[in-house]
Amino acid sequence: MQQTFDRREFTVAAVLAALSGVTITISSCGGSDTPTSNPTPPASGDKSGSISGNHGHTAVITAAQLTAGGAVSLDIMGQATHTHTVSLSAGEVTQISQGTQVAKTSTSNDGHAHTVTFN
Repeated sequence: MQQTFDRREFTVAAVLAALSGVTITISSCGGSDTPTSNPTPPASGDKSGSISGNHGHTAVITAAQLTAGGAVSLDIMGQATHTHTVSLSAGEVTQISQGTQVAKTSTSNDGHAHTVTFN
């Protein structure tokens, strides 16, 4: 599946990628559909959430997401065998970046949900 971006979406993605140290590769027609990136270690400004009843899930808001201050939807699958999603509003992301504790309940999957607490 190939994702297309309008100019604004591309600009936002490029800025977020630059802030997080990810390389964006642009290919012309006939190029590979496989995205290319250079893996980098997690940025020092990332925030990890504490997950209740955890059994392998990981919740991380990247430094770029915190800087952007917009709403985010986190896939917290990590090493678990199933996924959950945690949705944070722009206001909640701002609170987390400022050091305020924010707790959210994940989506329910596999018969349960988790509470994810940041800070």
